[in-house]
Amino acid sequence: MSDYQLIVIGAGPGGYVAALHAAKQGLRTAVIENRDVGGTCLNRGCIPTKTLLHSSEIIAGIKNGAPFGVGAEGIHFDMNAIFQRKRDVSAKLRGGIEGMFKAAKIDLLRGTGTILGTGKVLFKGEDGEKELTADHIMAATGSVPARPPIPGLDLPGVVTSDELLEGCDHLYESIIIIGGGVIGVEFATFYHDLGCNVTLIEGMDRLMPTLDREIGQNLGMILKKKGVAVHTNSLVSNVEQGEKGLRVNFKCKDQELSVEGECVLCAIGRKPYTGGLFAEGLAPEFDRARLVVNDRYETSIPGVYAIGDVSAKVPLAHVASAQGVDCVDLICGKEGGKVDINTIPSCIYCVPEIACVGLTADEAKAAGRSVAAGKYVMFSNGKTVIKEGDRAFMKVVADTETHEIVGAQLMCEHSTDMISELSTAIVNHLTVEQMLKVLRPHPTFEEGLTDALEDLLAKLNK
Repeated sequence: MSDYQLIVIGAGPGGYVAALHAAKQGLRTAVIENRDVGGTCLNRGCIPTKTLLHSSEIIAGIKNGAPFGVGAEGIHFDMNAIFQRKRDVSAKLRGGIEGMFKAAKIDLLRGTGTILGTGKVLFKGEDGEKELTADHIMAATGSVPARPPIPGLDLPGVVTSDELLEGCDHLYESIIIIGGGVIGVEFATFYHDLGCNVTLIEGMDRLMPTLDREIGQNLGMILKKKGVAVHTNSLVSNVEQGEKGLRVNFKCKDQELSVEGECVLCAIGRKPYTGGLFAEGLAPEFDRARLVVNDRYETSIPGVYAIGDVSAKVPLAHVASAQGVDCVDLICGKEGGKVDINTIPSCIYCVPEIACVGLTADEAKAAGRSVAAGKYVMFSNGKTVIKEGDRAFMKVVADTETHEIVGAQLMCEHSTDMISELSTAIVNHLTVEQMLKVLRPHPTFEEGLTDALEDLLAKLNK
């Protein structure tokens, strides 16, 4: 008999959720983790950044309170305390996961796991190494920040999100962020709210280039209006030591430009992490750096599965968790296929928040589908007026023949809490007419969705 029925390597949102689900199904389960449980999301990603953003949101609210009849003098903040709270939140959530492991009788093995082949894992911990056997092995090792081959990225003061989240005892006077995706935009929001001079450099023609074009363009205008220096269509040539700090040299169209800052954040993306995961000579199939899996999440090595960032085309925490549950169900002989790549919501916690699901109108048309898009700009939305929010909108996309919702793009306050309503619509093939039967409360941001749907229906009925 094997030591375990399932060994999971990696205790991030994919691995720990999969392990807990496996234990519920009665599988003898072990999790191997060489860092803190919770993975990147809990310790170096989602939770820490949102904790920091909550602090900066409070500060920005106080600073900008005059229009609401609120004033304060001598506003101050403590960077050490802000980052300590970030650590406290992560520690509290880590404790919860470890408590669930104990309750579920899951063995948490602290160390590294190397897959030797089908059914075999070499575990290395403080007490030495041991070969473990398992009926099934799941790789859930996540991803790490990418460092492209740009000269100077190894200079002191050039950091990735991992290092930046460790914190420092003072606020940077200035920070240059290379990359206008989710990581770059969220850190730009945080540091700008605290009063730091922020420069954001993006190689594509707009921020958030993988999302609906209007979102990136609108976000760029909002950040510029607030005082963030935004450079799109800009390719970084190199980073070097300048007179007053680090100098980033970049080319914008045909113009050579440079900017100096105290800190440079490389936020160009993340890459799957497989360092030490497989024994020397063991060669699973890769697509670039990503592990290739079949529709059962199984790699080219029989009995070895991979979920989350290490194999997924959409590297998000909630995708990893869903894949972990799906994979365990398939291992247990249950029906799988619960993760639909077309219904995965994406959320960005800038101001205003951004949340998207499904197809944009451009994507749908490129795929040969006939669609229409309804839009509501929230200038007259009661809650937006009360909050004096930035330019915000909701956009919903539907098939012109069936009237079924196929996508939505929200850029407004609390959009990350509202997007699941649109995900539900897409999953259940709901039509615009059915969605309009929902009575949304007033005053809320969500009632703007009714206006967007009414605009969409009018276009569909033309």
